Amino acid sequence: MPTPNPAALDFLLTRRSRPAKILSEPVPDHATLETLLTAAARTPDHGKLEPWRFIVLQKGAMPRLAQTAQDCAQTAGLDPEQVTKARTQFDQGHLAVAVIEVHKSSEKIPHLEQTYSAGAVCLALLNAALAAGWGANWLSGWPSHDRGFMQQALGLSDHERVAGFIHIGTESSTPPDRPRPDLNAITKWVDT
Repeated sequence: MPTPNPAALDFLLTRRSRPAKILSEPVPDHATLETLLTAAARTPDHGKLEPWRFIVLQKGAMPRLAQTAQDCAQTAGLDPEQVTKARTQFDQGHLAVAVIEVHKSSEKIPHLEQTYSAGAVCLALLNAALAAGWGANWLSGWPSHDRGFMQQALGLSDHERVAGFIHIGTESSTPPDRPRPDLNAITKWVDT
């Protein structure tokens, strides 16, 4: 018989991300953040490749990241609303962890499975922060897909890309829950 963990299951059944724009200070200190990163690093990684790494973006880095996002967006010819949106998560950010997908050569593990693992790390870090009582949000957006931003702002190599920015802080208000998927509409049971 399995040994249930009702508290963990209840957390997963009720978890909810907190919009990054409602996150404020204080943010986790170094030791607390290391614990959250340790939890995230326990993600299955299909062959023990560790196809991901972390870049901790502290408050002092946010103005530079916001300006780089704006510059890259303008260079790409985005409209003013998109330019503003590109920099907003950094303008409003106090602490974020960039989860970096790192493609590694492997005869057994295709790049797609490495991408899945990097996404799982994002969710694990998000859930670890929420479980520890912090507000947290997983953002991506245009900057996370722009090669110029990845290189200029984060120094990424060609075999690396941003899987997500996990913003972590103290929630300033509790958002309402959002509609959840209809399980019957998305589930097929197969017995034979």
